[in-house]
Amino acid sequence: MDKKISQERIAELEQLSLSVRKHCIGMATGGGCFLGASLSCTDILVYLYKEYLNISKDLLKDPKRDFFFLSKGHDVPALYGLFAELGFIERERLRNHLKTNDNIYWHPNTKIPGIEFHSGSLGHCLSVGMGVAYNSRLEHIDNKVAVLLGDGEINEGSVWEAALVAGALELDNLIAIVDRNFFQANFRTEELIPLRSIEEKFRAFGWFATLVDGHDYQALNGAFSKLPLGKGKPMVVVCETKRGKGLPSIEEKANRWFCNFSPEEIRDLEEELVTKQQATITSEEIIAR
Repeated sequence: MDKKISQERIAELEQLSLSVRKHCIGMATGGGCFLGASLSCTDILVYLYKEYLNISKDLLKDPKRDFFFLSKGHDVPALYGLFAELGFIERERLRNHLKTNDNIYWHPNTKIPGIEFHSGSLGHCLSVGMGVAYNSRLEHIDNKVAVLLGDGEINEGSVWEAALVAGALELDNLIAIVDRNFFQANFRTEELIPLRSIEEKFRAFGWFATLVDGHDYQALNGAFSKLPLGKGKPMVVVCETKRGKGLPSIEEKANRWFCNFSPEEIRDLEEELVTKQQATITSEEIIAR
């Protein structure tokens, strides 16, 4: 039976996601950021850090901690925003996005607490995560290593080289998460290079695989609480998401992968985000009755 999260806890997670999305929007000016893709993975990141992974501000140097690698590095505004909310960095630092006096920019930087690897060139971090997971086995460390990939990113051959080796090594402490938002840059994945069933591909490489709604905390918890799905195989959780989630004006629009808005537009988007969130909560309350 699936493990359930209380409605009170779900409300807390949704409020945290709202705060993280606000931070992402705030970074989409003065040079901009990859806003659409950051918004699609926000709920996944919030769930992982709050409910699944053993990572906190006090454990960042502990060799027995869980590890997280953001392979789709251009989505780092969501991770920056989450780190600000979790106390890894000061919230005020987010105002330094793209400024030369700080390290808050378009891709992850290990000078920022909580960032494990410089990513950005797509296709690298599954190999890195595999190496860390293998080292944990050699050192007899019982931890988890999670890697978040983009669906378009898995067109990179290095992803499948890592998947093949991880399957052969039977790394059941390695978890890949795919942000399946059905976009690759400014194109829909199925129109550019069709991916079809990602789960079947990973299974063919010796992985356990499952599919879940990446914006539903109860569904995410149901999937991750079942892990490991068995011994001797790495696992992949394919999370179906919407690019631009939370902002109807940019949701699932091909030209809203990267966004650079004026300060006035940012204020309008923040208002749209809050209005959308309130409407969603109201709808859920009506359904619950």
